[in-house]
Parts: sequence; C-alpha cells; structure tokens
Amino acid sequence: MKRNSMFTLLKKFAPVVLLLCAPVLFGASAPKTKIAIKGSDTMVILVQKWSEVYPGKTDVEFQVTGGGSGTGIAALINGTTDICASSRPMKAEELKQLYEKYNYRGLEIRVARDGLSVYVHSSNPVKKLTMDQLRLVFTGRVTNWKDLGGPDKRIVLYSRENNSGTYEFFKEHVLLKQDFAPEAQHMAGTAALINAVSKDPFGIGFGGAAYAKNVRAIGIAANGSNKYVTPSEKTILDGQYPISRFLYFYLSQRPVGEVKSFIDWVISKKGQKVVSDVGYYPLKK
Repeated sequence: MKRNSMFTLLKKFAPVVLLLCAPVLFGASAPKTKIAIKGSDTMVILVQKWSEVYPGKTDVEFQVTGGGSGTGIAALINGTTDICASSRPMKAEELKQLYEKYNYRGLEIRVARDGLSVYVHSSNPVKKLTMDQLRLVFTGRVTNWKDLGGPDKRIVLYSRENNSGTYEFFKEHVLLKQDFAPEAQHMAGTAALINAVSKDPFGIGFGGAAYAKNVRAIGIAANGSNKYVTPSEKTILDGQYPISRFLYFYLSQRPVGEVKSFIDWVISKKGQKVVSDVGYYPLKK
C-alpha cells in the first residue's frame, strides 16, 4: 500500500516539479565565445571599434589589449591570445617559433592600411620634409629647427618604444636600419607620443594616421622627388605617400567558428567602412 501511495503522489506532482524546473532548464543562455586580440597600440582604437559594432557581438566577448606588436606576437606564440594585431610583418625568427610550437607557419591577414604620419606642434612653421631630412633628424645629425626652415630652437625627438611595430617600421623604412638618436624620448603608446608633441612647440614624432589630434602632419617627399605629400586615402592607395604600410591580424591556426566570422566581417565592405570612420585607410577593392 505504501509503495502504491508513493507512486501515486509522485505521478500526481511530477508535472508541477517539471514546470518549476522549466525556466532553469530552458531559460539559460548559451555562454559567449571569448576572443582575445592583443598587440599593436596603433591598432587598439580600430580593433576596439570593430569589436563594438560587430554584428555578432551578442555571441562574442572580446578582450582587446595593446602593448605593442612585439608583445602581441609573443602572446600569439605563447598561446595567450587568439588574434595578434600587428602594425608590422612578423619576422622570420618569429614565424619559426610559431611553426615549432604549432606545426603551422601562421596566417597573415591584411586588415587595413595606414600612412605613418610625422607630427609636429600646430604652431611649427615647418610644413614639409624629405625622407633624407627625416633620417638626419631622427638619427641626431640635424638637431636645430633653423636647419629645416624653422626657428632657432633645438629639435625634441619623440619615438615609440622598441617593442612597437611602428618603431620598427620607421627604423627600417625611414632610418634605413640606423639607430635612433640617443636623446630621443621613447613613449609607451601613440596616444602618449601625440600628447607630448601637442604640448611641445619644438617636438616631432611619428605615429598612425588615426591619432592626428591637436597636432599637424607634415608633407613628406620621397628621395629624389619634389612632391611633398600628406597621408590621405588617395595618396595611400595610389602609392604617392612614401611611408605607407599594411596593418595585420596574425593567427596561429586557420580560423573557425566565431573567430572566422569576425575576420570575414572585418575585411568585408562594412568592416572596412569602420577603418575609414576611425581614421585609417581601407584595403583596395
């Protein structure tokens, strides 16, 4: 009798138990996919904007951090980031390390273009320099603005730190691998460099085109050319501006799932519109 009574009670109240549990069983949302993107300080504002307006962001939790291209590449090799954002190509030694760890040479994806701009204080009368003059200035062989058509004042140099892809690109393509002048002040990020130049009437520095706030980008002439060019979408895409570069994503394996969906969107028409909105330049169609 007792067993039959217990069975009858369970049968009677089972629907109630199921109804009470239903919100817990069926109302819980699926966990978000986490995507870590680390690297270039130049690219931080662009990557943050991409993550904010990405149509699939309801299913993704982004973690975007800077630290420099070198830091991002090290994180990719160590397996602590899903995507490395880099303002320079990976080096042969870095690709070798990636292959040794993952048996894969890495995937390089061009995601935008940048005109590496040379900035001065808005009051500085110097509006143009040749590549040779830039090299002489940043290697410390020209130290006074009067030698460049400016005031009789010492030039104050602002550079990025050596873990920066911007630093390495400038050293390789402008200084032709010569060392920066010892007195150059090395700033932790592009925003810090721009802030310093904006407050220093005799300062000069370099950085990504999207950071041109409260400073002035000067015209640059390629060696042997009389044409001074400032960075713009037209001069970057047609090759007139002499210090242009690609901005990259690097991965340690081929992307799948949400990572692939995000990257596909970044290089799509809508993703490239974000590039223009931020102040960089889209890839050629």
